[in-house]
Amino acid sequence: MSTSPLDDPPSSWPVSDIVDSWNRELPGARTDSIAVITPLWRTAKALADDRRHTLADLGLDSSTLDLLSVIRRAGPPYELTTREITRRTLVTAGAISQRIARAEDAGLVERSPSTASRRAVAVRLTDAGHRLIEATVRRLLEHESRLVASLTETERTVLADCLAKINAALA
Repeated sequence: MSTSPLDDPPSSWPVSDIVDSWNRELPGARTDSIAVITPLWRTAKALADDRRHTLADLGLDSSTLDLLSVIRRAGPPYELTTREITRRTLVTAGAISQRIARAEDAGLVERSPSTASRRAVAVRLTDAGHRLIEATVRRLLEHESRLVASLTETERTVLADCLAKINAALA
């Protein structure tokens, strides 16, 4: 029995049935995107669900992961201003403020006046936040590496390049 949509073989996705149905119901409609977009959308949903479950097992939610990750990736001293966090995460300032407050309440970050500007607030990882993000990211990356292990290195590169083109078209 399948435990995750990612375990289902691609043949269980009736993409050709969808194409055939739309060709029958809307003759002349362009259906060339269905073979790409439908599996891509389903895969994205399955990956999002899988990540949510994996993070829950690790005791973290995706918004806290995002916040702690962006600060950790900044390098020593593992500190960014709230404005820089907002810019790097592409999340609204209000949402960042809420994330920081929750992480601060959990003892994962601390706020202080920034040395960059008198009005800026710096957000720094605490020792607990540093330990949590490193342990979580290591386990998450290991898990997600297993999800793409069926692809060769060349296939992963081609897929990444193709996805980058789609992302650029969406931007």
